[in-house]
Amino acid sequence: MRAAEISTATGRTMSRRLAPSLDFATVNSAALARLPEVLARLLPGGRAVGPEWHAGSLRGDPGDSLRVRMRGERAGRWADFATGEKGGDPVSLAAAVARTRQIEGAKQLARMLGIDATRGGR
Repeated sequence: MRAAEISTATGRTMSRRLAPSLDFATVNSAALARLPEVLARLLPGGRAVGPEWHAGSLRGDPGDSLRVRMRGERAGRWADFATGEKGGDPVSLAAAVARTRQIEGAKQLARMLGIDATRGGR
């Protein structure tokens, strides 16, 4: 853990322990390298259709309204055309699927991939 100095309302300086921060770029990069596998786990009812993964919803139902780009410079970008939800990377998709904040989505994705994505971590 890192230590950070904080100032109190009385002007005193105290040290506080901070947990290592998560490196979103590392998580996204690892997920992009294994994107078909990640999508099959996040959206199990989906399927590959050309350069995209198609699913019916963020619940992973079969269908075509949710699409995730699997290749090229736009890999990882996704949109659910039925709801208007969209995002630009695997972390935002994992968070949307879990209905949680992006930090929690990134942690879940890092665990799924078996990576340590903490800055200054192990």
